[in-house]
Amino acid sequence: MNPLMVILSTISVIFFTTTSMSLSQIPFEQDTIQTNQGPLIITFIGHGTLMLTFNHLGIHVDPVSRYADYANLPKADLILVTHHHGDHLDPAAIKELTQTNTQVICSESCLQQLEKGIVMKNGESKKVMGLTIEALPAYNLLHKRDSGEPFHPKGVGNGYIITCGDKKIYIAGDTENIPEMLALTGIDIAFLPMNLPYTMTPEMVASAVRTFKPKILYPYHYGDTDTNQLLQLLKDFPDTVVRIRKMQ
Repeated sequence: MNPLMVILSTISVIFFTTTSMSLSQIPFEQDTIQTNQGPLIITFIGHGTLMLTFNHLGIHVDPVSRYADYANLPKADLILVTHHHGDHLDPAAIKELTQTNTQVICSESCLQQLEKGIVMKNGESKKVMGLTIEALPAYNLLHKRDSGEPFHPKGVGNGYIITCGDKKIYIAGDTENIPEMLALTGIDIAFLPMNLPYTMTPEMVASAVRTFKPKILYPYHYGDTDTNQLLQLLKDFPDTVVRIRKMQ
């Protein structure tokens, strides 16, 4: 090969590697919420995927490899999986995050794809690693497949309420503004999905927020939905602070 071509190829490889490393090192957005037992750090990974850090525990929610390189993220003490769809359940990501004492909590629909897991059914509550975890229903009322079946039938998926100190965090999973959501009280932080046709419209999210009044709302799993619509719908609602983070 021409020596000049070798030099140019080497430069190209170095540039590509450096660029790739630089991109992989860009941190995800994070918020810190103060609780009476220390800080709760929320890492916004993407789509329906989150990471929470509290009291030295690493909590991963719906970890999926397409949204993060889990070889470069902290291992999990606790993993929560809302349901079996591939954009929420990724056995490879779970395996990468799992260490000896990792606990995996999931809906029953996930269990056949996992090496281990604690099944929680809608309405159940468990104490895990000092945290209270509650499983709520997550399902569609209106949005359905061409066959007439809901995208998320009732009883299949979970939402979760995690109590961290004096803060209650509601991670809704794939759902619409169902009666069980509207009946919630005392929620400090809510993650509500907002993309069509699978979950909620901005109007549905706004209606739910005005009803159960979380102190902080993070829309997530919002795809191409214009989050400004939600901000406009809730601009005159002082009970809830709406925070938009990169969660497409």
